[in-house]
Amino acid sequence: MSRGRVEFGPPSVEKALGALPVVAAFARRLDVAGIVDRAVPVRDIAYATHGEVIEALIANRLTSPTPLVHVEDWARDWAVEEIFGISPEVLNDDRIGRALAAVAPHLEGIVGSVGARAIASFGVDVARIHWDMTSISLYGAYLSSDPDHIEARFGHPKDRRPDLKQVQAGLAVSADGAVPLWHHAYDGGAGEVAQVVPAMEALSTLAGERSFLLVGDSKLVSYPNLAAMVAARVGFIAPASKSYVGADVLGACDLEAATPVDYVAERDANKAPEDRGTYRVLEDTMVLTGKKKTDPALELRRVFVWSSARAGAAEKARAKKLDRARDDLERLGRGLGGRYYRTDKQVNDRIAVIARQRRVTTYLHTAVGTDPMTSKPTLVWHFDQAAIDAEAATDGWYALLTNLPADIDAPGVFRHYKGQEAPERRYHNFKGPLAVAPMFLKNNRRIEALISIICLALLIFALVERAVRLALLPTVKLAGLWAGRPAKPTGRLIFAALSHLRLVPATDAGPAHIPRPTPLQTRLLELLRVDPRQPR
Repeated sequence: MSRGRVEFGPPSVEKALGALPVVAAFARRLDVAGIVDRAVPVRDIAYATHGEVIEALIANRLTSPTPLVHVEDWARDWAVEEIFGISPEVLNDDRIGRALAAVAPHLEGIVGSVGARAIASFGVDVARIHWDMTSISLYGAYLSSDPDHIEARFGHPKDRRPDLKQVQAGLAVSADGAVPLWHHAYDGGAGEVAQVVPAMEALSTLAGERSFLLVGDSKLVSYPNLAAMVAARVGFIAPASKSYVGADVLGACDLEAATPVDYVAERDANKAPEDRGTYRVLEDTMVLTGKKKTDPALELRRVFVWSSARAGAAEKARAKKLDRARDDLERLGRGLGGRYYRTDKQVNDRIAVIARQRRVTTYLHTAVGTDPMTSKPTLVWHFDQAAIDAEAATDGWYALLTNLPADIDAPGVFRHYKGQEAPERRYHNFKGPLAVAPMFLKNNRRIEALISIICLALLIFALVERAVRLALLPTVKLAGLWAGRPAKPTGRLIFAALSHLRLVPATDAGPAHIPRPTPLQTRLLELLRVDPRQPR
């Protein structure tokens, strides 16, 4: 009996497509390649312009966000040549590095032009913009730096990696769709307070004749920053730190006199009414003065906000740290005179450690002595109830400072401020699905450019999310988007749903086509008005 012969068919000509057509369509509307090429032109004999390389890198971040190596292999496996018209061999490490280095000196103009294009082409409302900064940890020594670009330094990283040098990035995000319209990279040790005025001036240029409200965190609040915004007629809202509004002021707020606010946090939307967080507001005025006698006094509205969720969290945290401190002190008491606590100094050193670690310094009172009969140390301690009560009176309270006109009442000021989660959500996207991790490049010039690549990818990521949500109104949810169930579209879910699309390129035998797209993928492409079979 003869053995049967195995027949092998021709290798598959399919390529990964994913969201490449969507990225290409949105990049074209933003004119990313054109803006880059006008800023950094190349010779006509080049295989690809800097703009084309930058667009491909943006697509790489949005479809295959891995450490920035072997981009050429990614382009070969994916339909990059079919969609972007750029040969995979062009995207070698050397060409990518040269493109990053070339655009780095021109980022300010490129970022501003792309942001203006987003406002014009997509109709993004800039009436309210939220500003915040974050840190990006780096891997490598970076002992020498180009002085014309951001410097990697040790600082106070948000990821709690003080052993790594860092750079920082600032994002200005619209309230309309949480779209990051403007960004900037900063030295690793740059202070956030000092970056507010330059950011405000850049945003004023971006907004043009439109007036806008700038919302930020407590780093927004300093006399120079607020005076500059008042002079520029820019509205602002920001929480005041305790150096501006002390605990005694917060503790004196009368909860019963505060006005309830009709507001439900997004995290509470699906909870029963009795389980949702509640908010109350009070208002007065505050005068802020500068260091110079000639500095004009700023009279600001001060809105006190009470949050039941914050109050409950503060109460639980205080009870926990008191319990832990109490256990530590009782354990210390049982060990007095033993191996580790034979002297007053040893006891006092341990008390200092407990007070610092458990954060009870403000209300822990101790007296250490010596037993005249045994010569062993003695310890008497108690928590100052008055100090605990004074702290408890501030639970849930914080103050917002604003120059908004009186026709926007205190609840309205609070609602505007609550949109500050927008940049925080985008930073989560920035460091999660889009970031280069670990980030390691040859020099700080390329690092600065790569941060802009990620931010431009984030811009398209947010615009795609916004476009799907606007197309779905008023229902907002899309069937089958999450685990087969309806869900509110997010950039992450949209790109994940499109990630398995494949493309069979056009041949002499027939046009390009997508084999077996799912109904969800087809629906998303319809909502985004993108035909994935059409190349750039």
